[in-house]
Amino acid sequence: MTFVKLSAALVAGLLWTGMAVAQENVPANDQEKKTLEGTADKGGEAGSGQQTEMTGAAPASPPGAEHTADVNQELEIRHDTVELKEEDWPHAGVFGTYDRAALQRGFKVYEEVCHGCHAAKYLTFRSLADIGFNEDEVKAIAAKYEVQDGPDDAGDMFQRPARASDRMPAPFPNDNAARAANGGALPPDLSLMAKARQDGDNYLYSLLTGYADPPPGEEVAEGQYYNTYFPGHKIGMPPPLSPDQVTYDDGTTASVDQMSRDVTQFLSWLAEPKMEERKQTGIKVMLFLLILSVLLYFYMRKVWSDVH
Repeated sequence: MTFVKLSAALVAGLLWTGMAVAQENVPANDQEKKTLEGTADKGGEAGSGQQTEMTGAAPASPPGAEHTADVNQELEIRHDTVELKEEDWPHAGVFGTYDRAALQRGFKVYEEVCHGCHAAKYLTFRSLADIGFNEDEVKAIAAKYEVQDGPDDAGDMFQRPARASDRMPAPFPNDNAARAANGGALPPDLSLMAKARQDGDNYLYSLLTGYADPPPGEEVAEGQYYNTYFPGHKIGMPPPLSPDQVTYDDGTTASVDQMSRDVTQFLSWLAEPKMEERKQTGIKVMLFLLILSVLLYFYMRKVWSDVH
């Protein structure tokens, strides 16, 4: 009997683990509000007058003012929350998978638009094969960039064309250069941006499509822009997308909404490239535990029948 009890406890524990693995990305209840919450970001989201999401311009805060600015921003945002746009993403839910065509289009938007300011330090060229690019296409994409290598025989570092095994180089050689080119603000790395924000996919999509003229009476300082979905509504990043800004290889019309959807899906994959494998593993674990539970149940019935 002790064996049966231990087996039942083990199955219960494994079942709980399997459910957590399989359901990690299940969307929240439809009744749950999708709201923006203030998240201070060193790249300029909290500062002394200007805010930055993804990129922008924010002067450095004087010593001792950062904490006060963070608190003031949080209090302001609590009274000015906005519901995000809710989209039915193909990769959402237990059985969701990535749309490879959308991922390839999203990479094109990132490469031609976002990469001008934002790095993706965890993106290797060879990983692009996972979203549908063949070996020759991956090599061609990598060959457009140069990376630092070395030292050579003389002990010097040198530049060479990138290979598939290399990471995609950052747009700036260092953080100081990035700040100098962006008015003092450091554009955040986008590798994990979809996971770094609450309801990340809807947040990114809403942010990219949320630029608008300020309402009457709303003042926006020079160098800032009004965004309906950004905390505080004033953002240092100018509207990054405009119609037909890129030319899709599959002929899809490059509207602002389409490009926003595509790059959001690409950033979601970039933040969790093994999501599909994780979900498949979770489903297999659930099926295994279900069968094991049935077998243990009948085994328990057999043991108790012998006792009585």
